Amino acid sequence: MTDAAQPWESKLTSVTVYARGAVCRRLARGVVAADGRVRVSGLPRALDPESLRATVVDAQGVRVTEARIAVEAEPHAPDAPRELLREAQRLSDAQQAAEARRDRQARRIEEIAALRPVPPARRREDPHRRTPVEAWLGLAEFVDERSAALQAGLAGLDEEVRRLTHELDLATDRLERASTDAPSSPVRTSVSAVLTLEGAGSEGAGSEGAGSEGAGSEGAGSEGSEPEGAGAAAVEIEVEVEYRVPGAVWAPSYRLTRRQGEDGGRLVLRASVAQRTGEDWRGVRISLSTADLSRPTGVPALRSVRIGRRQPPPAPSGWREPPPGLAALFAGYDTAEPPPFTPRHGAPTASGGFAEEWSGSIGSASVVAAPSPPRAARSRAGGMPKEAPAALPFAGAPAAPAPPGGPAAAPPPSGYAAAPPPPPPGPPRPGADELDYAGLVLSGPDAPAGQRGLLVPGTPGDPVAAEYRRRAESVGSLPLPGHAVRPRDSAGSFDHRYDAQGLADIPSDGTWHTVTVTELAVGLRTEYLCVPSVEETVYATLVLTNATDQALLAGPVDITADGEHLPTTALPTLAPGGTGRVALGPAEAIRASRRTELRESTSGLRGTTTVLDHRILVELASRLSRPATVEVRERVPVTSESDIRIDERGGWTTPRDGGDGPERFVPGTRLWRVDVPAGGTASLDGGYEIRIPAAKALTGGNRRS
Repeated sequence: MTDAAQPWESKLTSVTVYARGAVCRRLARGVVAADGRVRVSGLPRALDPESLRATVVDAQGVRVTEARIAVEAEPHAPDAPRELLREAQRLSDAQQAAEARRDRQARRIEEIAALRPVPPARRREDPHRRTPVEAWLGLAEFVDERSAALQAGLAGLDEEVRRLTHELDLATDRLERASTDAPSSPVRTSVSAVLTLEGAGSEGAGSEGAGSEGAGSEGAGSEGSEPEGAGAAAVEIEVEVEYRVPGAVWAPSYRLTRRQGEDGGRLVLRASVAQRTGEDWRGVRISLSTADLSRPTGVPALRSVRIGRRQPPPAPSGWREPPPGLAALFAGYDTAEPPPFTPRHGAPTASGGFAEEWSGSIGSASVVAAPSPPRAARSRAGGMPKEAPAALPFAGAPAAPAPPGGPAAAPPPSGYAAAPPPPPPGPPRPGADELDYAGLVLSGPDAPAGQRGLLVPGTPGDPVAAEYRRRAESVGSLPLPGHAVRPRDSAGSFDHRYDAQGLADIPSDGTWHTVTVTELAVGLRTEYLCVPSVEETVYATLVLTNATDQALLAGPVDITADGEHLPTTALPTLAPGGTGRVALGPAEAIRASRRTELRESTSGLRGTTTVLDHRILVELASRLSRPATVEVRERVPVTSESDIRIDERGGWTTPRDGGDGPERFVPGTRLWRVDVPAGGTASLDGGYEIRIPAAKALTGGNRRS
């Protein structure tokens, strides 16, 4: 039996897209081998290894005891991205050649246009010559004919350059939009989840009785037996693998369909989803969440505030000072001889001898070592020759001169930072990075002397996978569609999840794709809004009532009223049971007019109070075939002076902030709500009185419009 785990093919079944990032779930099914190890393939390169989870579906007594990531490389055949790259390169070469031909043609036109008749130099004793008109006209005719022919060729070359530029732009766009699921390098990197299952053999053992165990053990030792995991006791197990990937974002959008005279409508929730996770989502069930995967969930540390004498801060919980004598644990490692290198060939040295070039390496560069001294010259404390050079220079690089006063210090081994500076006097205090227990790694014996055997901050990992994640996260900088709002900006302090009713296909190309999520029940009614003091135009609005148990996030909404498509507008965030307005544009069938009157008088025993009586008249006329509800907004002055009094009259009301959706009203706003009959008119009469001392006047004049 080999050590390789049994491979299982997997299929992506569902994806939950969060505000940033996504959680993917795959299902794999197969027969478990005798050792219980399986390898689920098909995982993307940019996944987070720490987020890997695996569970057994509908199998009693079988559980997953270990799950880890395995990365393998294998060659593959050329595919679409390489063909797109070659086509883009071909069009780029053709465009450059066409531009060169066009430039040569333009230079020839300039040369022809620069032709001028040059008369011969006239000597003093020569008589005046007559101008050869025929020669001048012949030259001009030649220049015109030649220029016309060259201009016709230049126009054709310009058209060819424009065509090739357009084709190159299309090819470049196709190449950039090509799915990152298909690699562009000749070597394909596959990521798999290696799982260890426990109790898989007991499923079939129960059905075969006690004799199945002996039969299985006998067949395992014979050469003509069945493969491991096969036979009568073989039972298929279904495993679900869950992992987290970066590079996925979404934003909500809506499509609203309604008919005039109806109280309800059809609101369809859609989502604009973009992902660059490295795998195509084909036929998967999509769920959308407003939660943030990268949001820290740790409990904050609350520091106590004490009044009195200064006391030393308490030691952080879970942190201990390094034990004494830790360096003695590595004494045996230091006295051990280093592993021998294999010499490849000799190189002459300055002393006339030969230095051996070893086949070892530091990082990715070869090293050249000096002649090895006798074994007796090795130190018992450090395991290195006493006369060995202080540093091993890289091949091809000049050796750094040793500073005066001693040999050069050896650089730290690859993968470790330089030794930290000496700690300040007093008891050791951990830093913020040393309290991040999830990010600490145990340093080995090759680390500097101050870090050996200690937990030090570090992020060991695959740099190639980190580059994949960096490119995947670039999808977060995509510009949003019109009127779109990011889920975290509109969800507030609550998180919501929306499950799509059907399956969706979203390629890994980093562009927006629209997915239909579900249909929502909303209440609709049409109202009209007018602010005649600013503009005597009546605007139609649609009042939505959220009749669901989930919030409607802010986003663009496409409205279709009686089969007519209206311009896209913005929908505000609506909590469950909340209402909001959506603007539909001017209503030409309703007209509004506004008139104001001012009467100024005095009151009081000696006329010490000035009374400014403002009257406001608003008239509405409707040509609609049904009654219409119109909301008219006015504004009365407000004051904070104790000697100024404002008395209002009229049937208007004072609005409450947030009483009608997310609207916020300025102080002094008043509302009239009136029902205008079909084809009829309505009049509104209101006003206010401002009483001020006679010795004072309003800023800007006593007259108010």
